[in-house]
Amino acid sequence: MAELSGTKGSRRREAILQLLKQQGKITIQEMVERFGCSEATARRDLEQMEAIYPVIRTIGGAMYDGMGAMRELPFSEKEGLSILEKEKIAKAAASQIVEGDVIGLSGGTTNFLLAKLLKGRRGITVVTNAINIAMELADSRIQVVVTGGIMRHNSFELCGPLGEEMIAQLHIGKMFIGVDGISSEGGISSYSEQEAQSAKALIKRSQETYVVFDHTKANRTSLFSIAALTEIKGVITDSPLDGPLGDAIRLHGITVYLPD
Repeated sequence: MAELSGTKGSRRREAILQLLKQQGKITIQEMVERFGCSEATARRDLEQMEAIYPVIRTIGGAMYDGMGAMRELPFSEKEGLSILEKEKIAKAAASQIVEGDVIGLSGGTTNFLLAKLLKGRRGITVVTNAINIAMELADSRIQVVVTGGIMRHNSFELCGPLGEEMIAQLHIGKMFIGVDGISSEGGISSYSEQEAQSAKALIKRSQETYVVFDHTKANRTSLFSIAALTEIKGVITDSPLDGPLGDAIRLHGITVYLPD
């Protein structure tokens, strides 16, 4: 791993990284007080560090993921992973959408592929907090509603209180949620605290919630909880679910949709 050295800013980020390793977490306010920088500078530091180090940003600061197991990848890197499986999942999800539906799409590569499949449809309204999904649908006949908020560069999702206030005014029929993990005990979860909060708000305003994920997310729990399995109507994935997750899915009567 390359060292952060040289400029005043890089030396400050090196010191922040050492603190994170020692304490496990740090707040924006602590960074301001310790290093005499502005809040904006502290946030920029964490944004840069998140891109190259096992640092997970939270609403008020950051946490250190020394094990590396929970590393969040940028959308551009995720896009090429399990692409064939994700295309099949997107096709299965599209088959659940009919004319007249008001659907919600969170961010994520599978939902982005789903948006591509919907471009030729009519009579559908899409609510999304993901800028790239909204842009993909910009030249379609679909009505697109974009929530507000601050964009996360890793996922292009809009997050924060502004978006959550708008979401609270909406009525969504079918919500399709992309996740970083799904397990019997942890339910559905995300690497990002901000994205988890937005997903919770979207689910709360939806009649039905469908979770879209490939087999690599099954029986895994990420850091931030989104919802319990009891809040889900269906899961759309690329292979049959086994182990504790499969047992819990059957116990709660959740429908499993697999590609043809």
